[in-house]
Amino acid sequence: MFGLNRKKRPVELGPYPLEKLKRDPAIIAEEAARPAGAPVTMPTGSNAYLVGATNSHLDAYAELREPEPFKKLAPVPDDLKRRMRDIKGAGYFLDASQIGICEIVDSVWLNGAASDHSHAVAVLVEYSAPIDAGNKAAGWVAGNEHLLATLLAAEIAIDVSGQISCMGFTSRVHWTGATDVDLGKVAVLAGLAIRDGDKLINPYLETRFAVAVITTNYALATDLPLHASARNGKNLSYQLGLAGAISGLERWRQKRRPSHLGAYPVETLKRVPRLTTEVFDDEVPRVPSRTNMYVRTAFGDLSKKAMGEADRWSQKHPVSQGIVRPSWAIKALQDGQTAAERAPNSDNPDDNTKALKALSLYLGSTITGVCKVPDYAWYSHDKRGNPIEPYHKYALVVAIDQGYETFLGASGNDWISGSQSMRAYLRGGEVVGVMADMIRKMGYGARAHSNLDSHVLHVPLVLQAGLGEQSRVGESAINPFLGMRFKTAVLTTDMPITPDLPIDFGVQLFCSKCLKCARECPSQAIPYGDKTMFNGYETWKPDSERCTMYRATNLKGSACGRCVKVCPLSKDTTWDGPLLHQIGSWLGVNAMWLKPILAPIAIWLDDVLGNGNPIDEKKWWLDLEVIGKRSFRYDAENTVEAAKGTNRPMIDPGKKPRGADNIAHFPASTLPPPLMMEPCPTDRKLGLKIAAEAETVEEGLKRRAEGGPIPETYIPSYAKKETAE
Repeated sequence: MFGLNRKKRPVELGPYPLEKLKRDPAIIAEEAARPAGAPVTMPTGSNAYLVGATNSHLDAYAELREPEPFKKLAPVPDDLKRRMRDIKGAGYFLDASQIGICEIVDSVWLNGAASDHSHAVAVLVEYSAPIDAGNKAAGWVAGNEHLLATLLAAEIAIDVSGQISCMGFTSRVHWTGATDVDLGKVAVLAGLAIRDGDKLINPYLETRFAVAVITTNYALATDLPLHASARNGKNLSYQLGLAGAISGLERWRQKRRPSHLGAYPVETLKRVPRLTTEVFDDEVPRVPSRTNMYVRTAFGDLSKKAMGEADRWSQKHPVSQGIVRPSWAIKALQDGQTAAERAPNSDNPDDNTKALKALSLYLGSTITGVCKVPDYAWYSHDKRGNPIEPYHKYALVVAIDQGYETFLGASGNDWISGSQSMRAYLRGGEVVGVMADMIRKMGYGARAHSNLDSHVLHVPLVLQAGLGEQSRVGESAINPFLGMRFKTAVLTTDMPITPDLPIDFGVQLFCSKCLKCARECPSQAIPYGDKTMFNGYETWKPDSERCTMYRATNLKGSACGRCVKVCPLSKDTTWDGPLLHQIGSWLGVNAMWLKPILAPIAIWLDDVLGNGNPIDEKKWWLDLEVIGKRSFRYDAENTVEAAKGTNRPMIDPGKKPRGADNIAHFPASTLPPPLMMEPCPTDRKLGLKIAAEAETVEEGLKRRAEGGPIPETYIPSYAKKETAE
């Protein structure tokens, strides 16, 4: 509503209207003549638990400060502005608050650390909004504001540095406590700060920010320093968001909300004692990690072609290559030793819950929920085949927005698609990683569960924690404010916390009437038909084999999130979003009795307005592909080439639904055992037969009422063998 021009605002301009500020090129000579300032010591607060956990993650990132560049230069454009758009776009996609670029002057370097790097990219991250004084997390973060902002700034800079270096250029990252450059000088030269005596002032943030810098030999279009008159940028245009940037009013709305509730009105949601879909708890089998379709792809269960792509299909773009490195670096920090002594005043569940939710938001999550962990949500075995016995009572589930601005420019199955998922997975892993480490230092067991290593299935916990309802996509949930535009990370713990209840905002009715994701799915993996029972729970069961095969072998993009892109509920429901989005969201949550009437209208209108089509003004990335030997991680022996094609589909409202769904089911009885290291090919003919014979929800309820046996398909074959033995 306030962000009237947001839809047309290029992503590389960022969430603040820096382009409206007056510039002064004379500052360049002044800064060149000014000696480099002494490195600043990282300021920290008194909470040793949080400081230690954050520093552990920063130390892991410090090992990645100077990546080895790929041996061959990528075919990047000669146009320095187009290069700049790609790099700034990536930084803003990764949640930088502001980005500036400058040419390096000699006086930037500290202690003779000069380099052949010609340019610097300054990444500024603002301090998160202060936590409510009555929330004990306020004491946790007090004095640590700069440390926590630096963690995010360092991560973003590491990501972009990896992106630059995989294109064949050299780069090095710098932040407070780990720098070879005068960070303040770079911020001034790059147009992000103005000097005020010995302080640096940002026109929108005053002194509440941290900076990380990437130095590189990758030439880019540069920014000019700010004019002294630009000190205060908070004019009426900024407050109303007239430039298309996030409005001051929207920022005010978010800051005035209770910290543990976050930016969205989760307190208005209808809470229910049971999920809105049936789950036969005693029938849902625990399955090993070996059965995850991504793992099965790597083992060759789907096809040799898919197996050959398994290690790179979501990371075959320079942006995702940059994200892979820190993701693996912090994986080792997901678990660790629990301190013998409990922290004082840490046994009140309600206080702990509010504090952990507030800290989660402060660290970068979008929405957080809490639940008890049902046994069926634990994998039975880890990726190495080791048995897992449920070991924590509670789960804190964080949802990370995949990024609305880039979402608008993407098609869902193009070259940025894999990075959209990887970016959210890294941020979620960072949030729960720091929090789990902190909780362990407080004397309670805690483990972070990321996309790289999880002992739990996330979707059941999303439902239990009240972060969403089961959707037509089946293996994904829909959130009332983000739609499907989010990824999750999980923290399990035995710290006392108070679970949330599941939510009901009418998704079962909405998805029963909406077929848009099924219509637009490029692999035709989403059913048009009704829900069935699968492994003991009610769902619209997608064809996971088809979906995974397409994502792995997508020749004109990286992975796929087409269903996320076209979902009518994946909208901007903030004050800056379109008025129709806000009205629709409010009615969907607060007037569910109107849903039978309004849902068909909303679904029809979504197509009429062209929602789900990519917006060219928002496309900032270069269409490049990382190719070479199989490598799940960043590997300098690979090369980056121009993409041979790019998916850029438009929605097709006139497309007629298929006849019968050709969807295969692969329930527990068809899955490979936990220790099977050789291929276990899927049997599609059997999967189609099982799907055709699947119980309806009504049949399942009737069977249970009559005391009928659990369907054989729900029972893992290896479990039956172990029982017989």
